[in-house]
Amino acid sequence: MITEFVITQGETRKRLDVFLCHRERNISRTGIRRLIELGRIRLNAAVVKSSHIVKPGDHITMDTPQPELLTIGGEEVSLEILHEDDLLLVVNKPAGIVVHPTSGNWSGTLLNAILSHFQTDQHSTEEHSNVRFVHRLDKSTSGVMVIAKTPEAHRAIGIQFEHHTITRIYEALVWGSPNTMQEVIDLPIGRDIKNTKLISAQTVEPKRAITEYKVIQRFGEKASRVKLLPRTGRTHQLRTHMALIGCPILGDIMYGEDKVSQIEELTIPRVMLHARTLGFQHPTLGCFQKYSADPPSDMQAICQALEHQA
Repeated sequence: MITEFVITQGETRKRLDVFLCHRERNISRTGIRRLIELGRIRLNAAVVKSSHIVKPGDHITMDTPQPELLTIGGEEVSLEILHEDDLLLVVNKPAGIVVHPTSGNWSGTLLNAILSHFQTDQHSTEEHSNVRFVHRLDKSTSGVMVIAKTPEAHRAIGIQFEHHTITRIYEALVWGSPNTMQEVIDLPIGRDIKNTKLISAQTVEPKRAITEYKVIQRFGEKASRVKLLPRTGRTHQLRTHMALIGCPILGDIMYGEDKVSQIEELTIPRVMLHARTLGFQHPTLGCFQKYSADPPSDMQAICQALEHQA
C-alpha cells in the first residue's frame, strides 16, 4: 500500500524514524527502520537513513506491505501451550523446528502447529488472520515465545521488545569455562565484513549489543552451564558474544567450528541454547506476566553426561 504526504509548516525538526513512528501508530519504530533500510520509505524520492532530519516541505512516500495472513494449513506438530487468552498465545517452542515457513521449511513449522491448534480449538483461521510473531527463536533454539493474536497486541508487545523492558532469561551450555563467574559483555556487533551469514565484531555497521552472563555450573575446564540475560536484542547476539569471549555455545558450529560438536565421546546434536523465561506487561490487563519452561530432555541429558565426565 502506497502512502504519500508532505510535512506541513510548524512541524518540529526530528529524525525520520521518530516522525513516522509517531504518525504511523500501527507500525513499531523497529518496523519503520526496517522499511527505511529496504528502501520502501523515501524522502523526496531518495533513499535516506533513519537518522535523517525531516523538515517542513519534505515529501515522504511509504510502500507498506499488507499484513501477512495465516493462509498456510495447520499440521499436527507438538505444541506446548503455557498461556492463552484473547490477545496472546505463549508457547514452549521445541528445538528443531522453524518459527515460520521459509525456503526448504514449508511444513512442520511453529506456524503450522499454531494453525492446527486454532482449528482443533474450534477457531477459524480467518478469525486469526492478524496473528503475528512478535519475536523469533532460531530453529535449533528451544524455549518460551509469545505470539500476538491482534495488531494491537503485536504493537504493544513489540514496543516492549524495542525498549528492552521485556524480561528474557536464557540457559546455555558453552565450550570451556568463562574467566569470571559473572560479567557484562558490551561489544558492538553486525554483519561480518567477509561472511554476511555471520554476525561478528568485524563489521562496517556495528550496533551496540549487551549480554550479561552468570556461570551456573562448571564441568571442569571442558564446558560450563550459564545463564544469559540479553539487554539488547541483536540477531545471533548470544551466540556471537559467547564465541567472542572464547566460550561458544556447544553444538554451534557456525560460531564455534567443529570442536563444539564433540566433547570426548559425547556428541552434541544441536545448539545448546534454551529461552527459559519471558516476562512482559500484558497489553490490556496492565500486570507483568512471566512464563518459564525447563530445558528440554536432550539438553538435560548433555548436562548429566558432562557431570559424569567432569
